[in-house]
Amino acid sequence: MDLQKESPTNDENQKHEPDQEDSSPKPLPDIIIINATDPQQPDNIIIDHQEDNNNNNNSQLQEESSPSLPPDLNKVSEEIDQYISDLSPADDDPLDVPIFVEQFALLVEAKMEELDSPSVKWSKLTEEDSNSFLKVVDRVCSLLNAILQFSSEYKYAHSINLVGRVLHHAMSYLEEEFKSLLEDYKIIIFPDSAEYVDKIIIKPKQSTSNQEDHQNQPTESEEEKYHFPGIYSDDVISNLARLSKAMIDGGYEKECCEVYFVARRNALEETIHKLGFEKYSIDDVQKMNWESLEREIVAWIRTINQCTTVHFPRERNLAVSVFPDHHPSMFESLAYCVMTQLLNFAEAVSLTKRAAEKLFKFLDLYEALRDIPPTTDTFFPQDLDLARELKTEASMIRSHLGEAMVLIFVELENSINSDSGKTPVPGGAVHPLTRYIMNYLKYAIEYKETLEQVFREHQKIERADSATGSDFDYNSQAAAQNEIIRAKESPFQAQMIKVMDLLDSNLEGKSKVYRDPSLSMIFMMNNGRYIMQKIKGSNEINSLMGNTWCRKRSSDLRQYHRGYQRETWGKLLGCLHPEGLTVNGKVAKPALKERFKSFNAMFDEIHKTQSSWVVSDEQLQSELRVSISNMVIPAYRSFLGRFSQVFTPGRQTEKYVKYQAEDIETYIDELFDGNASPMGRKL
Repeated sequence: MDLQKESPTNDENQKHEPDQEDSSPKPLPDIIIINATDPQQPDNIIIDHQEDNNNNNNSQLQEESSPSLPPDLNKVSEEIDQYISDLSPADDDPLDVPIFVEQFALLVEAKMEELDSPSVKWSKLTEEDSNSFLKVVDRVCSLLNAILQFSSEYKYAHSINLVGRVLHHAMSYLEEEFKSLLEDYKIIIFPDSAEYVDKIIIKPKQSTSNQEDHQNQPTESEEEKYHFPGIYSDDVISNLARLSKAMIDGGYEKECCEVYFVARRNALEETIHKLGFEKYSIDDVQKMNWESLEREIVAWIRTINQCTTVHFPRERNLAVSVFPDHHPSMFESLAYCVMTQLLNFAEAVSLTKRAAEKLFKFLDLYEALRDIPPTTDTFFPQDLDLARELKTEASMIRSHLGEAMVLIFVELENSINSDSGKTPVPGGAVHPLTRYIMNYLKYAIEYKETLEQVFREHQKIERADSATGSDFDYNSQAAAQNEIIRAKESPFQAQMIKVMDLLDSNLEGKSKVYRDPSLSMIFMMNNGRYIMQKIKGSNEINSLMGNTWCRKRSSDLRQYHRGYQRETWGKLLGCLHPEGLTVNGKVAKPALKERFKSFNAMFDEIHKTQSSWVVSDEQLQSELRVSISNMVIPAYRSFLGRFSQVFTPGRQTEKYVKYQAEDIETYIDELFDGNASPMGRKL
């Protein structure tokens, strides 16, 4: 087969009549050839075939003299390989384009027609057929790059356009098959178990070059453990890698990357949707009620945790496999897209109206955002600008949340100060404010380390007490001492002590609402014991408040206890004092009768009243009963033993000696049950 074909002379061109339009070939459409592999060539070569037809009919004569298609593509391919090898850009007078170049192009087009049909899918081709076709595409690419060296030669224009068109057709076919494979994915939502995550994650190793990234790909044993669960099979991964390489080598890197990005972005968005995360605008979040928003925050936290620990590492390893030399930019663009969506939601939440019940979800958001920076260092080693942008955004949102949480505690202080209700709690029981504050602090202390960070980093210096707008007067010396302690402790510790001091002062004011001083002290004991039990039940609160504070509160409880005994039972014991009962060494019977009557009436009233009082803490209830018994019964038994014989046995004794010591003990054990009960005669 001749490698050259004589070109028509200029004389022959001049003999060509312009009215022979019926015999001229139809003009080819303009073809834009993009050469991605040869920097010496211009980016775009545009050949206007209509202008060529008017000026020269070389193409027409070549087509008229073209032989029929040869049956053997392999034979023509060998000639093409030799032709590429023989071409040299240094030739002053390059050879004419041989006939087999056009034959090769037409044979490849015919091959493309066989493959480019809905019934033929890349995944269904045998490995031999797919490899053979990729070799043909690679040969087309090499041929185009070879003849583009002579783009300034007019006689190469037709061949450049023809081969370029064939390459474009081949790339379009590969692009569609690449897209089809990418879109055939499965999604699996992984358990939240950290142990499971540790088993399946291959954490990407940071590198300083593409070569190092390639060397740091997962080992075979790691691949077996990882195995791209829920994404694609090994065969599909292999095909994706081969197709991406062919498209990139053919100068279609941009198209290949765009198809991959869109397909994987859609897959990731579907994944986060199945995790429960929905995209909301800032206005949508602002209008959402807290119960609904709380559920969305839970879904957001689950989503960002799974993305950073499971899905992003899987996506990075997928990009490594599909684009061994281009994976950093592919993965980083995907991760950035998803992270931006997630951060937009967190920002919207941080701008919602502050409320005490939001503290704990704000803390969860804060912790998740705090853990993002090291993640971005891992996921964006190549693009520091993206990493910095995400870090800055996460830090800004975290600051908004931190400042909001500090102000939530300020509002908590205000709520304590403003709770000045004058209605006493029945029976001196624990006040609802006490329960609310202590349970609130108990849950808050579970975030102790995070709250320490929040108050250290986001509490403004000018805040102090002025932020509360309160001029609450601390009347106790202990409160003043606590102010000194707070100055020496951590910001969050100081905040906790301040809240407790405010609560103590508020309870002190509420205790004065009770007209009965004894009930007032029961109220303070109930609330003080409840506070101490909550503190002792939490090692974190206990250590945060400190031994000095706890000893002071225990001392206060003992004082309330002694005050109660003195106020209630001291008066009763006054009836059992022997002073004034003897005259000239003899017992004055009328005075003794009056003493017994006074004791009985006073004890009846105490039992009637205080059995309706409430001491819900069993230990405190037991302590009170035991202390009362130890105080009253020995004195009553002694008084009874000394003076009961003065009365005439029978009706007189029964009239004045109403209770035996055992009866007194039984009735004392009925105190503080919260139910007033009638007293029966105990014989």
